[in-house]
Amino acid sequence: MTRPAATILCPAPAGGTAGPARPAGPLVLLGPTASGKTAVSLEVARRLPGAEIVVVDSMQVYRGMDIGTAKPTSAERAAVPHHLVDLVEPHEEFTVSDFQDAARAALVGIAARGGIAVVVAGTGLYLRALLDGLDLPGRYPGVRAGLDAEPDTVALHRRLAALDPLAATRMEPTNRRRVVRALEVCIGSGRRFSSFGPGLATYPEVAFHQVGLSWDRAVLDRRIEARYRHQLAAGFLEEVRALHGGAEPLSRTARQALGYKELLDHVAGDMPFDEALDLALRRTRRFARRQERWFRRDPRAHWVPGGDNPVEVAERVLRDWRGCD
Repeated sequence: MTRPAATILCPAPAGGTAGPARPAGPLVLLGPTASGKTAVSLEVARRLPGAEIVVVDSMQVYRGMDIGTAKPTSAERAAVPHHLVDLVEPHEEFTVSDFQDAARAALVGIAARGGIAVVVAGTGLYLRALLDGLDLPGRYPGVRAGLDAEPDTVALHRRLAALDPLAATRMEPTNRRRVVRALEVCIGSGRRFSSFGPGLATYPEVAFHQVGLSWDRAVLDRRIEARYRHQLAAGFLEEVRALHGGAEPLSRTARQALGYKELLDHVAGDMPFDEALDLALRRTRRFARRQERWFRRDPRAHWVPGGDNPVEVAERVLRDWRGCD
């Protein structure tokens, strides 16, 4: 049954009445890891009749990777419908194209029910694939296997720079996943990776309204550490041990998840626990900076201050989305 669209009003000023808000498209709540997106999105959804949450996270798609990905709990998912969580097993590959298809289907379904999509995004490339309909290149497993055999990511980046200088400037030389993927496409397709679609440097007008959670960097660093401590107390290491002992090895993409990668090395006996945790913290802090730089490049995104009270932050997000003064 299709629900009637919710009426969106701006809060009434003191002594006045609620006024009309501008027509609002689907809301995108974005931000770096540990910025509080999950808690804020739940508060936002509770205030919007018919809201459903669409999770844009490259690792929350994997079943069994729950604690370390900060996946919404079963209670949270029962309170508000969630999409794009637990789509595949951790031994399966899951591509940007796979995500793009699943996300489009989720949005079509929400619209057909008369609902409001609240898109919660931590993976920048996946978000751009959804918002901008990126023209995604194919896969070339034989080429990929040869590239994976080269351990020096910086050397691969130099090779990419020779084949596609523009693509090379758009990624960190140490970001192995992106460098290898770009090279795979250049070699396999015979086309420059940067030639597919309008490119990430263009930001066309879209129906989505993006609101980011802004944090002081030092405060976010402390939140990242606190979250790791909480996850470990909740059984993160035991979760990693279960994945390590599974019947099938983790896929290449799943194994690269921050925290899992380092703790898997510890479980395998290759790294002491304290060293693994310290490395995970440092890598996650660097990753949060890269996330923020990625999101900040998009001029379509609006930014509001994050905070420890998700109710207050949710109100700031909703006011921006509604176009309230």
